[in-house]
Amino acid sequence: MLIVGLTGGIGSGKTTVSNIFKALEVPIYNSDNRAKHLMANNNDLRKQLGSAFSNEIFKDNILNTKFLSNIVFNDVSELQKLNNIVHPFVARDFETWLSKQKSKIVIKEAAILIESGAYKKVDKIILVIADKDLRIDRIKNRDKINKEAILARIDKQISDKERMLYADFIIDNNENKSIINQVKNIYNEIRENL
Repeated sequence: MLIVGLTGGIGSGKTTVSNIFKALEVPIYNSDNRAKHLMANNNDLRKQLGSAFSNEIFKDNILNTKFLSNIVFNDVSELQKLNNIVHPFVARDFETWLSKQKSKIVIKEAAILIESGAYKKVDKIILVIADKDLRIDRIKNRDKINKEAILARIDKQISDKERMLYADFIIDNNENKSIINQVKNIYNEIRENL
């Protein structure tokens, strides 16, 4: 089984790319969605988060993502602390998911694939890139947050230039090239080399 890592900065279009691969019947593990699920539902993880960030991150026993975001996106050390707590749970969850897959190719989508070190456990890496202004517009429309908050999040991530050092494939999602064709070409190349 070939494990393909899919990464890119916030607003680059990872989900769009994932959806195209899903249409090609490639199983997708979305690390960010699973992390949110685990933070909301895994009691051991919830206890660790409560100890590390105060129980205020749970409002009426539900994860208060806005409160947590305000902490971690304004302080790099707090973001690192969050990642250090959550990442091992996501890694175990991924291994469980992986053990149930029958496909020859699977994709692990992760915004911090490189930063977390998870890239070491994938066979190929696809990087999705897009210009900063376009990413900002997409995030504004999707998350309904202001430009300053968006820039704070972008600044906490490594640059595309750094990500390119790890990438086997790059998808340009600046809306000037067919993203579907780019995905299909990569998919075909990966399948040919299985």
